Amino acid sequence: MNLEISYAAFGVRPPVTKPIPEFLIEMGEEGLRKLISDHYDAIKKSDIYFLFPQDAEEFEKAKIHSSDFMIQICGGPAYFNQNRGAPQMVGRHAPFAIDAKAREKWLELYKPLILELKEQGITETSLYSFWGYLNIFSIWMINTK
Repeated sequence: MNLEISYAAFGVRPPVTKPIPEFLIEMGEEGLRKLISDHYDAIKKSDIYFLFPQDAEEFEKAKIHSSDFMIQICGGPAYFNQNRGAPQMVGRHAPFAIDAKAREKWLELYKPLILELKEQGITETSLYSFWGYLNIFSIWMINTK
Protein backbone atom coordinates (compact mmCIF):
# COMPACT_ATOMS: atom_id res chain seq x y z
CA MET A 1 0.00 0.00 0.00
CA ASN A 2 1.15 3.47 -0.83
CA LEU A 3 -0.02 5.80 1.94
CA GLU A 4 0.99 9.18 0.58
CA ILE A 5 0.75 12.35 2.61
CA SER A 6 -0.73 15.23 0.64
CA TYR A 7 0.91 18.63 0.66
CA ALA A 8 -0.78 20.97 3.12
CA ALA A 9 -0.92 24.63 2.12
CA PHE A 10 -1.47 26.76 5.20
CA GLY A 11 -5.04 28.05 5.48
CA VAL A 12 -6.45 25.81 2.76
CA ARG A 13 -9.25 23.41 3.61
CA PRO A 14 -9.72 20.98 0.75
CA PRO A 15 -12.96 19.01 0.40
CA VAL A 16 -13.09 15.94 2.62
CA THR A 17 -14.61 12.58 1.77
CA LYS A 18 -15.69 10.41 4.68
CA PRO A 19 -14.52 6.79 4.77
CA ILE A 20 -16.72 4.28 2.98
CA PRO A 21 -19.22 2.44 5.24
CA GLU A 22 -17.43 -0.86 4.56
CA PHE A 23 -14.46 0.38 6.59
CA LEU A 24 -16.45 0.43 9.84
CA ILE A 25 -18.20 -2.80 8.90
CA GLU A 26 -14.86 -4.54 8.40
CA MET A 27 -13.24 -2.98 11.46
CA GLY A 28 -16.15 -3.07 13.87
CA GLU A 29 -16.44 -0.47 16.61
CA GLU A 30 -14.02 -2.29 18.91
CA GLY A 31 -11.49 -2.68 16.10
CA LEU A 32 -11.67 1.03 15.35
CA ARG A 33 -11.32 1.85 19.05
CA LYS A 34 -8.22 -0.37 19.18
CA LEU A 35 -6.75 1.39 16.13
CA ILE A 36 -7.25 4.80 17.74
CA SER A 37 -5.86 3.59 21.07
CA ASP A 38 -2.80 2.12 19.36
CA HIS A 39 -2.31 5.39 17.47
CA TYR A 40 -2.45 7.37 20.69
CA ASP A 41 0.01 4.97 22.30
CA ALA A 42 2.40 5.66 19.40
CA ILE A 43 1.83 9.41 19.83
CA LYS A 44 2.76 9.12 23.50
CA LYS A 45 6.24 7.93 22.43
CA SER A 46 6.63 10.58 19.73
CA ASP A 47 7.82 14.16 19.49
CA ILE A 48 4.23 15.43 19.08
CA TYR A 49 3.06 14.09 22.43
CA PHE A 50 3.30 17.62 23.85
CA LEU A 51 0.19 18.47 21.79
CA PHE A 52 -1.88 15.90 23.70
CA PRO A 53 -3.09 15.69 27.30
CA GLN A 54 -0.19 15.01 29.64
CA ASP A 55 -2.36 13.76 32.48
CA ALA A 56 -2.83 9.97 32.12
CA GLU A 57 -6.56 10.08 32.82
CA GLU A 58 -7.13 12.94 30.38
CA PHE A 59 -5.04 11.14 27.77
CA GLU A 60 -7.27 8.06 28.08
CA LYS A 61 -10.36 10.27 27.78
CA ALA A 62 -8.90 11.78 24.61
CA LYS A 63 -8.61 8.27 23.14
CA ILE A 64 -12.31 7.70 23.82
CA HIS A 65 -13.32 11.07 22.36
CA SER A 66 -11.25 10.42 19.24
CA SER A 67 -12.69 6.92 18.89
CA ASP A 68 -16.22 8.25 19.29
CA PHE A 69 -15.53 10.84 16.60
CA MET A 70 -14.04 8.33 14.16
CA ILE A 71 -16.88 5.84 14.67
CA GLN A 72 -19.37 8.62 13.95
CA ILE A 73 -17.44 9.85 10.88
CA CYS A 74 -17.28 6.29 9.56
CA GLY A 75 -21.07 5.97 9.67
CA GLY A 76 -21.56 4.50 13.12
CA PRO A 77 -23.61 5.80 16.02
CA ALA A 78 -23.29 9.49 16.90
CA TYR A 79 -21.34 8.84 20.11
CA PHE A 80 -19.32 12.01 19.76
CA ASN A 81 -22.39 14.23 19.37
CA GLN A 82 -24.12 12.46 22.28
CA ASN A 83 -21.13 12.82 24.61
CA ARG A 84 -19.42 16.03 23.46
CA GLY A 85 -21.82 17.95 21.20
CA ALA A 86 -21.18 18.87 17.59
CA PRO A 87 -17.61 18.01 16.56
CA GLN A 88 -16.39 21.49 15.51
CA MET A 89 -12.92 19.95 15.24
CA VAL A 90 -11.17 23.06 13.94
CA GLY A 91 -12.31 24.99 16.99
CA ARG A 92 -11.50 22.15 19.38
CA HIS A 93 -7.94 22.02 18.03
CA ALA A 94 -7.45 25.81 17.98
CA PRO A 95 -5.72 25.97 21.40
CA PHE A 96 -2.93 23.72 20.12
CA ALA A 97 -0.17 24.97 17.81
CA ILE A 98 -0.46 22.40 15.01
CA ASP A 99 1.88 22.92 12.09
CA ALA A 100 2.38 20.91 8.89
CA LYS A 101 5.25 18.96 10.44
CA ALA A 102 3.11 17.85 13.42
CA ARG A 103 0.34 16.82 11.01
CA GLU A 104 2.80 14.76 8.98
CA LYS A 105 4.11 13.04 12.11
CA TRP A 106 0.54 12.30 13.23
CA LEU A 107 -0.14 10.67 9.86
CA GLU A 108 3.18 8.80 9.83
CA LEU A 109 2.22 7.19 13.14
CA TYR A 110 -0.90 5.79 11.48
CA LYS A 111 0.95 4.12 8.60
CA PRO A 112 2.27 0.99 10.35
CA LEU A 113 -1.09 0.50 12.06
CA ILE A 114 -2.93 0.64 8.74
CA LEU A 115 -0.45 -1.75 7.14
CA GLU A 116 -1.00 -4.12 10.06
CA LEU A 117 -4.75 -3.97 9.44
CA LYS A 118 -4.13 -5.00 5.84
CA GLU A 119 -2.26 -8.05 7.14
CA GLN A 120 -5.28 -8.80 9.36
CA GLY A 121 -7.57 -8.87 6.32
CA ILE A 122 -9.07 -5.39 6.16
CA THR A 123 -9.45 -4.63 2.45
CA GLU A 124 -7.21 -2.12 0.74
CA THR A 125 -10.29 -0.32 -0.56
CA SER A 126 -11.49 0.30 2.99
CA LEU A 127 -8.03 1.22 4.25
CA TYR A 128 -7.41 3.68 1.41
CA SER A 129 -10.80 5.20 2.13
CA PHE A 130 -9.90 5.74 5.79
CA TRP A 131 -6.42 6.99 4.90
CA GLY A 132 -7.87 9.43 2.38
CA TYR A 133 -10.09 10.88 5.08
CA LEU A 134 -7.24 11.19 7.60
CA ASN A 135 -4.88 12.64 5.02
CA ILE A 136 -7.19 15.42 3.88
CA PHE A 137 -9.10 16.20 7.07
CA SER A 138 -5.85 16.53 9.02
CA ILE A 139 -4.97 19.48 6.77
CA TRP A 140 -7.90 21.30 8.34
CA MET A 141 -6.25 21.04 11.78
CA ILE A 142 -3.13 22.97 10.79
CA ASN A 143 -3.34 26.33 12.52
CA THR A 144 0.30 27.41 12.81
CA LYS A 145 2.87 28.20 10.11
